[in-house]
This record gives sequence, structure tokens and C-alpha cells, in this order.
Amino acid sequence: MQKTAPETDSSPRLAPLMPYILVIGGFIGLICSFIISYDKLKIVEDPAFVPGCTLNPVISCGSVMRSWQGSVFGFPNPWIGLAGFAILITVGMAMLAGGRFRRWFWACFQIGMVLALGFAYWLLWQSVYRIKALCPYCLSVDTVMTVMFWYGTLYVVREGHLPLPRRLIGTADFARRYHLEILATWILLLAGLILQHFWYFYGQYL
Repeated sequence: MQKTAPETDSSPRLAPLMPYILVIGGFIGLICSFIISYDKLKIVEDPAFVPGCTLNPVISCGSVMRSWQGSVFGFPNPWIGLAGFAILITVGMAMLAGGRFRRWFWACFQIGMVLALGFAYWLLWQSVYRIKALCPYCLSVDTVMTVMFWYGTLYVVREGHLPLPRRLIGTADFARRYHLEILATWILLLAGLILQHFWYFYGQYL
């Protein structure tokens, strides 16, 4: 009888953790989206309104909210977050309650996460290199989206909802084995690029 090689990575622990990742990350994103939406409405009511997260020329939420990139589809971007993060919370709560979803659902989930992360990173690029200002709540959304995308992808692959070519199986095993190291490097790289761009301002304080 053929023996199955024992698991040596931490991937078996991902399944029970995935609902909590979606719920906690979803709540963080939802709260940030609500705060940004509220400040955006205050700016519409009073163009002179200064959001509480406007601290200096770099950390300037008002500059980001007043830009055209802040309403790409004709309405404030955080409204998308209000809907999207509510969906992720619902999925996480359903998983905690024992809900199981078909493969087509997870395919749609993965497509949605790819589009959401791509949009978030496009906005981050616009914020850093075009608007030249940062919103801490937007950065928090970028961070939780990165975490949920990363572990969501590992989960979908691990559970067999997203079949991989044989040549990528080894890469997937490596990603599961060193998931924390890869995630930390990913986030530190983003932080380093942001800090490098705004070094002209923050370098004087270091």
C-alpha cells in the first residue's frame, strides 16, 4: 500500500483560521471605509473641512479625498469598501457557522480578491506617485487586503478549489511553508518603497 508523505508545513492550520482572517480583516477594512466615507461627506458639505487624519504635507487625507482618484467610478471609493468588506465578513461568519461553498463560489471569490487587490494597489500607486500624499486609513485597507488576498489564495489552492499545473505544486508548497516570511517581506517591501519616495520629508527626522 502506498504511503502518503506526512505534512511538514503549517498549511493544515489555515482552514480553521481562514474564517477569522476574513472576519477580523473585514471588520478592520469596514471601519476604515466608514471613516473615510464620513470624512468624504463632510468635505462635500464643507470644502474647508480638514479630516482628523491630515497631519502634515505627506499624511494628508484631504488631498487624497479631493483628488479625482478618490472617486474613480463617480462615487467615493470607500463605498466599494463598505460593500466589499461586508461581503468578506459574511463569508467568514458563514464559514464559522459550518457553511461550505462550491468550487464556482471560490473561483468567484478569488477573482474578486484579485480585482480588489489590484484596485487597492493602483490607488496606492496613484496616492504615492501622483497625489504625493497618504491616507493612513487607506494604508490600513491596503494592508488587510494584502493579508486576506495572500491567505485567501493559499486557502483556495490548498483546498483544491483552484487546480494548479503540476509544475506549480512545488511553488505552492514553498509558499505555504514560508507564508509568514513571504507576507512580511511583501509588506516591508511596500513600506520601504513608500518611505523611499517620501524620504525627503521623513529623512530629516531620522
